[in-house]
Amino acid sequence: MDAASQLGHAPGHGAASDGQTGRHRRRRALGAGVSLVVIGALLAVALSTINLHALGHALASVQLGWVLVALALMAAAFIARGEAWFVGVRAALPGAAVSRLAVTRALLIGMATSSVTPGRVGEVLRAWVLARRLGSTGDYLALVAGTLVVQTLLNVTALTILSVIAVAGGTGSHSVLAISAGSVLLPIGLVGLLLVAPAALARASRSGSAPLRRLVDWLAAQTARARIGLTVLRRPGRFAHAALAQLTAWGLQLGVCYTTLLAVNLHPHAPVAAAAAVLVAVNITAIIPVTPSNIAVFQAACIAVLAGFGVNAEQALAYGLILQGVEIAVALSMGGPSLIREGLAWHHARPRPDPASASPVSAGS
Repeated sequence: MDAASQLGHAPGHGAASDGQTGRHRRRRALGAGVSLVVIGALLAVALSTINLHALGHALASVQLGWVLVALALMAAAFIARGEAWFVGVRAALPGAAVSRLAVTRALLIGMATSSVTPGRVGEVLRAWVLARRLGSTGDYLALVAGTLVVQTLLNVTALTILSVIAVAGGTGSHSVLAISAGSVLLPIGLVGLLLVAPAALARASRSGSAPLRRLVDWLAAQTARARIGLTVLRRPGRFAHAALAQLTAWGLQLGVCYTTLLAVNLHPHAPVAAAAAVLVAVNITAIIPVTPSNIAVFQAACIAVLAGFGVNAEQALAYGLILQGVEIAVALSMGGPSLIREGLAWHHARPRPDPASASPVSAGS
């Protein structure tokens, strides 16, 4: 599909497009302002409490061999995530002409975008890229979003398991476990909503004004498409495949956190529990990231968690910088080529509406 046709504007909508562009620029400026304020505040606190000489020594003592291992594990984790998502997409669209590589590229583009933008832009973009690959984004975006609900459910399950490991390691705090266990309610709630919404919308479409009925009919169509994205939940074999791949990705990321401890010469008591606690904390604080790649907040989470394992602030900050550097380096090095392969560029790394009209999506049950 021609990228220009997807990224261009429909004829006759110049004024509306200019207005949307202006609003988009104002939102980006506001987001950048908030990010700068947060980063500035956290840096001010860090500079007032961190011994810069000790921090420099910790960074200078990093063992590059372990950093290379962490980079390899992170790359493998991204590939495993791509496999899990591909299984969900193929379960929903068994006849679709979409390859494992195309799905993985969409995921990598989202990962790379999340590294340079605040908020959840990367998640939206990867859904848009894959929907664009499947055909019209208007046809497939809701369906792809449904597959991401399944991914979220698996992610929360993994975070809950990691929280148990962290607490069992003696962090002395059960708050992380409680937050992770509680967050599982969100994807479960979304799945439940998608299951009950069609009947409720069908009743609503039989009453009200014509504009309201059109809106309800549109919502019903989007909900039906999103439900198709949940198909893997009804396929035990494929769901087991997806779950194994996604949990393997989390296991590899746990390995990244552990090898980064070794890279920074940290040897806390219960190192696996410490790595698990860090992985849970940085993901929970990134639910709504206010800075690109959650910079500064990421390091603050590492300092707070590792303090419970006897690690001082300077060493924990060095750890957070290296760990996030590994994640960003892999995301950009894998996501950049994927973006180019999809016929896009970095300034295209935001989804835009598809002017094509939507048509029903069907899939074999």
